[in-house]
Amino acid sequence: MIQKSIIYLPFSTFVFKKMNISVVIADDSDIIRTGLKHILNQSNSISICADVNNAHNLMLAIDEHKPNVILIDYTAKGFDLSTIANIRIKSNHIKLIGITHLPSKKMVDAALANGIMSHIKKDCPAQEIIDAVIDSANGKHFFCGEVLELLKQENTGNETENESLNCSPVSLSDRELDVVKLISEGYTNAQIAVVLHISNHTVNTHRKNIMRKLGISNTAGIVMFAVKTNLVSPDKFDFSPSENN
Repeated sequence: MIQKSIIYLPFSTFVFKKMNISVVIADDSDIIRTGLKHILNQSNSISICADVNNAHNLMLAIDEHKPNVILIDYTAKGFDLSTIANIRIKSNHIKLIGITHLPSKKMVDAALANGIMSHIKKDCPAQEIIDAVIDSANGKHFFCGEVLELLKQENTGNETENESLNCSPVSLSDRELDVVKLISEGYTNAQIAVVLHISNHTVNTHRKNIMRKLGISNTAGIVMFAVKTNLVSPDKFDFSPSENN
């Protein structure tokens, strides 16, 4: 009878590599940068590779550290919307998270148009800030509820700054983002099911969950969200009057 040998591997063989998200914090306030470092250091998945107080130092930090995520107050002294655009030119792979005091709808729209992927506020809970970094690093859009409310407002100029808004965060999964993109490109539920290799029922469930998370009630709202968050280009839609009209 042949005796089988049993090989015991050391425990370390089975230890998976820990996610390590490198982050640069960009803000003109020493207190804010210190506070954000304290918050993000609570996560074993995040490492702070630099904190900077102006756009020039930010660009140097990008060259030196090549971070995964930049947490930036683009309204702070030393930064502006052109900073975001310049980062996009330098590297299209960096995930940009806006973190400001409650900005205007116009400012949020402009930030998204220039390359901000996710947006939170400085008074968001610590765990929400950590979640925003982790989700954004994984390719998800993450929004504070108050910022999302601004995005949902029509361009009437009648922003309700004193209105009590829900600050609950909104994060869409990778699959939900796929569904949003396909819906915005005009695919039907049946077509989405074929493209994503899922059932019609699953597509419909995703659609309902997306609408619930975003607080919208129709396809137009999904398309608006997709355009504003750069999931699809506005150029894909022809809003010009038909020549036959």
